[in-house]
Amino acid sequence: MSLAPAAPAAPAAVKPGRLGIGDSVMAGAKDELHDKYFRIVDTATSRQFSAADDRIRYWKGQGKLPENVVVHLGNNGHVFGTDCNAAVRAAGSARNVFLVTVKVPRFYQKTNNERLRACANRFGYAYLIDWFTHSRNHPAWFYSDGYHLTPTGQRAYASFIAQKVKAVA
Repeated sequence: MSLAPAAPAAPAAVKPGRLGIGDSVMAGAKDELHDKYFRIVDTATSRQFSAADDRIRYWKGQGKLPENVVVHLGNNGHVFGTDCNAAVRAAGSARNVFLVTVKVPRFYQKTNNERLRACANRFGYAYLIDWFTHSRNHPAWFYSDGYHLTPTGQRAYASFIAQKVKAVA
């Protein structure tokens, strides 16, 4: 009888599909995203970017983290580079991670978008989806607060995100 060590288990295959992690902005388009484009849409009102890596690890631990992970956070507070790096690393290099810029009338909008862009540039498997630039000249897509999505905005948001993911995946 041989007592040779067992070969290490093969890594689990990465599941196809898309996961969206967001706050109330993504929640506004949740039905549109889930019905047409995403397997899982994980949103919470007022969610901070610092929660992204925990949510990614949660879905990974459930064995449900798909090959494409879309993170749209930063509407409710600052995005810090360390939090963004942690989220991208939590997904791992076997996946595509998409960081969505924010369009929110707050003093931190520009800084958050710069940090998201820098974070995406640090990793070969992270990509920036520039929602800010795409949406800024479409006031009909937003309610009076300037960032929550009207029904027209929900459709535009979901379609735009899906196009950008499809272009990479």
